[in-house]
Amino acid sequence: MLIHGSLIQQFNIINMRHCINCCIQLLPNDLHGQCFRCRGHNHNNQKCPVCKGESKIPFYVDSKQMNLLAVLEVRTDHRESWNGLFCLKKGKLCSLIFGLIIMTLVMASYILTGAKHGMLLIPSPFHYGAFTNNPNLMDNESVSDVKDHYQPWKINISYIKDYPSIKLIIETITSKIEFITRQRPDLEDLKKQEPHMFSVIPNKFLPKSKNPCWYEEYRGNITANPYTTNSYALYSKRFRTIFDYLRKVFWNHLYQYKDKHYRLRCLPHFYIIGQPKCGTTDLYDRLRLHPDVRFSAIKEPHWWTRKRFGIIRLRDGFHDRYPVEDYLDLFDLAAHQIQGVLQSDSTKEHARMNNIIIGEASASTMWDNNAWIFFYDNSTDGEPPFLIQDFIHAFQPNAKLIVMLRDPVERLYSDYLYFASANKSAEDFHEKVAESLQLFENCMLDYSLRACVYNNTLNNAMPVRLQVGLYVVYLLDWLTVFDKDQILVLRLEDHASNVKYTMHMVFQFLDLGPLSEKQEALITKSPASNTRRPEDRSLGPMLPTTKAILRDFYRPFNTKLAQVLFDDAFLWKKT
Repeated sequence: MLIHGSLIQQFNIINMRHCINCCIQLLPNDLHGQCFRCRGHNHNNQKCPVCKGESKIPFYVDSKQMNLLAVLEVRTDHRESWNGLFCLKKGKLCSLIFGLIIMTLVMASYILTGAKHGMLLIPSPFHYGAFTNNPNLMDNESVSDVKDHYQPWKINISYIKDYPSIKLIIETITSKIEFITRQRPDLEDLKKQEPHMFSVIPNKFLPKSKNPCWYEEYRGNITANPYTTNSYALYSKRFRTIFDYLRKVFWNHLYQYKDKHYRLRCLPHFYIIGQPKCGTTDLYDRLRLHPDVRFSAIKEPHWWTRKRFGIIRLRDGFHDRYPVEDYLDLFDLAAHQIQGVLQSDSTKEHARMNNIIIGEASASTMWDNNAWIFFYDNSTDGEPPFLIQDFIHAFQPNAKLIVMLRDPVERLYSDYLYFASANKSAEDFHEKVAESLQLFENCMLDYSLRACVYNNTLNNAMPVRLQVGLYVVYLLDWLTVFDKDQILVLRLEDHASNVKYTMHMVFQFLDLGPLSEKQEALITKSPASNTRRPEDRSLGPMLPTTKAILRDFYRPFNTKLAQVLFDDAFLWKKT
């Protein structure tokens, strides 16, 4: 058997059966020669389990979409009727006829579909060129703005034609938007869902600590490593150095009382909860320079949203669930410092103790509730019965929350550049936006806004994370359990233009004391963290058409956000 074709791009062959001394698979690059050698004098067609009395080589090609222009020659050795030369001539004739048929089909498909980027027999259903173009839907002002950004010889007309069709999709989505307040679940229902968590974390905390801290009896072997079973150490090598240090100092911080050993446990006083690609890393890096702020040993534990469900990456399936004890271990360094102050007899140290606060900064906390459908009973209309904030509030009703937001249009492009692994371009981003919008519209036709925002299947299917930029949906759900004065909402644009001002807002929100000029300069004048990578900057901005489409999509959500926060800056009109 011989396969020719310098222009083959994709060719799927399954269930190929043949015989080499009774069933040894042929090598693709030497099929012809092996075919002649496989049938020697010792070969018996009647006894061969593959041939079963036939002198044919069954050959199957699947029916999936193919992109090929190839010459195919299939050749079998008939000992009784074919000699080598006749076999070769007949094979070439068959190949020529088959190649002409394939070429005809491909060219017909090319002409009918008008494909410009390849010869596909079946166009992708999500390709932006597949949207219906209706001139009556054209927004003349927006399209003219788009055209002004490109020189005539650089404009891809298909993107301009996309706009009215995609705008129709956005109008459908907008017509379905309803901001309905969710019902806060009952505390007893929360306890039924997470009984172990409620058995570990107490109802009351130490009165002299700003952080939710308590003493827990340590029942383990005092000679054994207390972090041996910690899941963060088991599943990540880069965390093991941290836990190795914690192991060495652990015994120095056990408190002995009446022949029992106790350890101080703490939860964070405040959480930086979101959003990704909005400057949370920079805020974290500056805050950790404050002398009275302590963070978890790992920057983004993602425990509330992922690890407690056993999720490291959802596409990789589930691991063992990380128990709450593993999460509490991450705050042991801070607990050790707080414990030292608690045990000190110095009045000065006691005063300093009141200023020490613990923080945690997982940018997924605000929005990622994708795991609910796997662990909680389905509710009506596909909405999650419990959200992350329900559990945080159950343990820490006085917690403080910091949210950093960014123009959702720019956030999405930054998110795409950061997480996309290959073939990144403004054109590719446009296609992914168009596909994601169509998927979101399909969901909105059947489900509520909240159900679509928290729909794990939809979120995994969308090529870009449109839902993360729907800030007001998440914020309103957080406001169903936390008071408005417990949540500080910042804009990345303000932070980038005036770091000193935003950091003062954060210090005031967290009730942190004044700093010396040197300390303040260290925090406010350090370089920005986690900026865009040089290779991503070289790709340039998104297409103006894409930006116009996303502006239309996010507009109603930004409008509602500005109303909730009483601040028109969250309309992002100037960016």
